[in-house]
Amino acid sequence: MSLAEGETARVGEVDDSAVLCEITSGGVAVLSLNRPERLNTWAADIATEFYVRIDRADANPDVRAIVITGRGRAFCAGADMGSVSGANTLADGDPVDVGAVIGDRPPHFLMDLRKPVIAAINGACVGIGFTHALMCDVRFAAAGTKFAAPFARRGLIAEHGISWILPRVAGPGVARELLLSGRTFRAEEARDLGLVTGVVASEDLLAQAVSYAEGLAANCSPASLAQIKAQLTIDAEGGMDEATARAEELMAESLARPDVIEGITAFLEKRPPRFPPLA
Repeated sequence: MSLAEGETARVGEVDDSAVLCEITSGGVAVLSLNRPERLNTWAADIATEFYVRIDRADANPDVRAIVITGRGRAFCAGADMGSVSGANTLADGDPVDVGAVIGDRPPHFLMDLRKPVIAAINGACVGIGFTHALMCDVRFAAAGTKFAAPFARRGLIAEHGISWILPRVAGPGVARELLLSGRTFRAEEARDLGLVTGVVASEDLLAQAVSYAEGLAANCSPASLAQIKAQLTIDAEGGMDEATARAEELMAESLARPDVIEGITAFLEKRPPRFPPLA
């Protein structure tokens, strides 16, 4: 992977950004949460940098897919809870500024991005970290990785849209059990429950996720990917007739794009397609 223009640290310099970004030669932006000393727990520093980095990736025509991972032993071990003494101040009745921790966007904004987002879950994936992973389009996890939605065990509610996304990914029965118990489970069970696409050895995880993302970048129309992502979100809330009617309208629009001619021509000529980038 090569560093993106404007994001290269000087030789010998340690990049202390809360989120790092590299862009591969295959058109994939790799965003790495970079607070390993606290297991990449979500706080204002990560949130602010994450939104900047991912907006740049979504707007960059050279980027066709995005991979999100974490540095160190965790993907994201939940929200930064602070210290025990800090938690005790909640008893004083002072309102908690959740926005200061979470940032100005809910996790479901990942579903609204035009480009596919792949989670490479390298370690602990808990709380809001689990929610963010679920909002990604595809998920790979390192073998043995721990997952949990422990909100009930912290006296909290199902936060940040997880009660909406989890039933849609794994079904209502699985979602109900995981959210009510708040139990910890590992990547292998997550795969069996349909929460992750594959479980990979830790040392191979990022390469597997990037390879998958580069496959999308090389073989799929960016315009088609953007439209299909939108369809999946919108059509999940409507009926079959609405989805079919909308698809017919979108099909007519897609036939006017050069992507269709290129896709068919590349198939007939048995060569990789050369789809134009998103406008």
